[in-house]
Amino acid sequence: MTNRIRVVLIHGAYGSPQENWFPWLVAKLREQGLDTYVPAFPTPEGQNLAAWKEIFDDDVGALDDSTILVGHSLGAAFILNVLQEANQPVFGTFLVAGFVGLLGLPDFDPLNVSFVDRQFDWSRITRNAGHTVVYHSDDDPYVPLSRGVELAERLSVPHQVINRAGHINAASGYLTFPKLLADILRLVSRAPIT
Repeated sequence: MTNRIRVVLIHGAYGSPQENWFPWLVAKLREQGLDTYVPAFPTPEGQNLAAWKEIFDDDVGALDDSTILVGHSLGAAFILNVLQEANQPVFGTFLVAGFVGLLGLPDFDPLNVSFVDRQFDWSRITRNAGHTVVYHSDDDPYVPLSRGVELAERLSVPHQVINRAGHINAASGYLTFPKLLADILRLVSRAPIT
């Protein structure tokens, strides 16, 4: 395993780096010697795509083929926006409970609109996403399973359904996410050592 790989985790609306399975995953990845970053984005106050991009650029910088991106909920949509503008592909992309388009949720749609209510260049995103995995639950109370299926289809990747996992967050009992960890480490094991 190489220390060259860096993993960047992106939280969602109303989220933070300290919630859900993020602290556990960061600890596990760092135990493996991986540089791991979890930027804190403004939410709900000040939440918009431009503000998040500014923080991302300052905290993460340019993407390259040693970067793995992990996004939860709106964090997945943010990653799609970043990949659409990237100058080169990343090593891998893991999208958890992700979606594009408005969800019909008055507490979320006004906050999410700049991220999700737009035209995406799916061929460019797919080229820049590297190895991609989409995870979704069959009983997500916010994002219907059909949105996860749509996202996987747009990215031309298989869709991994996790049964009865809700929004795959702390409220659904997800303070750890062993499947995601295993999938990331499996990808890292294939990275060239430099």
